Amino acid sequence: MQTKITIVGAGAAGLFCAGLLGQKGFDVTVIDNGKKPGRKILMSGGGKCNFTNLDVDAKHYISQNPHFCKSALSRYNQWDFIQLVNQYNIAYHEKDHGQLFCDNSAKEIVDMLVSECQKGGVKWMMQTQLDDVKIVADGFQLHTSQGIIESDSLIIATGGLSMPALGMTSIGYKIAEKFAIPVVPVRAGLVPFTLHKPLLDVLSPLAGIALPVEVANDKISFKENLLFTHRGLSGPAILQLSSYWQAGEFITINLLPDLPFESAFKPLLEKNRNQSLKNCLAQILPKRVVEALMQLNMIADKLVKQLNPNEQKQLYTALTQWQIMPNGTEGYRTAEVTLGGVSTDALSSKTMVAKSHPNLYFIGEVMDVTGALGGYNFQWAWSSAFACAKAFD
Repeated sequence: MQTKITIVGAGAAGLFCAGLLGQKGFDVTVIDNGKKPGRKILMSGGGKCNFTNLDVDAKHYISQNPHFCKSALSRYNQWDFIQLVNQYNIAYHEKDHGQLFCDNSAKEIVDMLVSECQKGGVKWMMQTQLDDVKIVADGFQLHTSQGIIESDSLIIATGGLSMPALGMTSIGYKIAEKFAIPVVPVRAGLVPFTLHKPLLDVLSPLAGIALPVEVANDKISFKENLLFTHRGLSGPAILQLSSYWQAGEFITINLLPDLPFESAFKPLLEKNRNQSLKNCLAQILPKRVVEALMQLNMIADKLVKQLNPNEQKQLYTALTQWQIMPNGTEGYRTAEVTLGGVSTDALSSKTMVAKSHPNLYFIGEVMDVTGALGGYNFQWAWSSAFACAKAFD
């Protein structure tokens, strides 16, 4: 009898795994609560889909077991997926830090994955809600809004809780808990920070202004752009740091990451001795940012030549070690990923199967493996899906 495999979730991991298994000749059904497959893919990268990165390594992932992702990432790497993209003649380009984006549209990646599924005769059950899963003698019984599905094997590819407007739910975690598989507490990752008043009142008028910074907490630092928003702080540097931030922690912002004091900042002050401090600093920072920092009493309203050497150093320290305590994050509504998830201790790093349930698999974001910004979460989707599909060889 042909093995029946049901995949829950028509996102990156679920679609890729379905295509691979279908083309091996398995009877594969994908169920999803949405109208169309690949909704999060279509939204990603500003509609251009940052589908992988040229530099993929375990260090780019957060997990309670940092070694777990190594096996899958080595067995199906970024070059393997790029080869598939090339087969479909999808034009792409490299952005900062090795990030690869489609030239045209993320829809090309979805179309490619759907085409791979069609080659394997994958069946679809869209707009289908999964209500319950039961173990029966020969596999699983899925109770759905479209009736009961009997399945020999079950692959959970439900993603995380980020972007609930796209239909993301906690069903993957509930299934794990139902089968006594531990779940690492989840929270929003790659997410903008919100700010307390009165700081927000001063900074929110800067919404839309971006500038290169280095941001840090006690654990890690990131040197990329910061973006001011109506609610607080965003941009790649902030999103990266958010995954390592805990409530109640200060963050430190260096507004002059490429201006050393002795070789750049001090000479700038010397050269503009007769200017106001405001006009001098407006040469290296957006003028409106300088005005906001004056409101916060970080920059004095005086002439450059009125600063003594000690005050020059104090000013530099204020601009390079600006400490802010975020109010919190914007949460799942705008988060790109979900930190935490199904514990990797309960899964095989080679096949993604649950150690306690031989025909139950978890792939993609539902697991406690979270990539940094830059295509790493998509690469984990492809790699974990491939590892799972190989388990059926």
